[in-house]
Amino acid sequence: MNPIDEKLQALNISLPEASAPAANYVSYTRTGNLVFIAGQTSVRADGTMLTGRLGEDLTLEEGQLAARLCGLRLIAQMKAACDGDLSRVVKIVKLGGFVCSLPQSSGGDIPQIINGCSNLMVEVFGEIGKHARFAVGSPSLPRDAAVEIDAIVEIRD
Repeated sequence: MNPIDEKLQALNISLPEASAPAANYVSYTRTGNLVFIAGQTSVRADGTMLTGRLGEDLTLEEGQLAARLCGLRLIAQMKAACDGDLSRVVKIVKLGGFVCSLPQSSGGDIPQIINGCSNLMVEVFGEIGKHARFAVGSPSLPRDAAVEIDAIVEIRD
């Protein structure tokens, strides 16, 4: 077992299966040593979507959980891109986070919500999990998801 899988096991984290794309795109694409992972939404382990809108019916804590769910799905896509070997991840380069929110929602909460994913990356990958990112509000997301996050990851052959 590689060190990242050992870390996941120690943290009692089970990854979902890497999901297939929902439309005319790919789940991830690789160019050189960079993997661009399509946006992953806040899907729970049972396959249901965590929905809600910040400022309406989504609390900060629920938003952070939604972002963590996106992070688990991102790691599952990384694992698929690395042929099952997460020790090939060199660096989590960048995350892009979208939070479903009302226009009058506190913009200060949006970065805090995306921390649910950012914290997971550092928890699992340590120093190489630290990344650049953006966090923005959006009036709606696909399938009424609470959060959607994409990633750019550097891997080794």
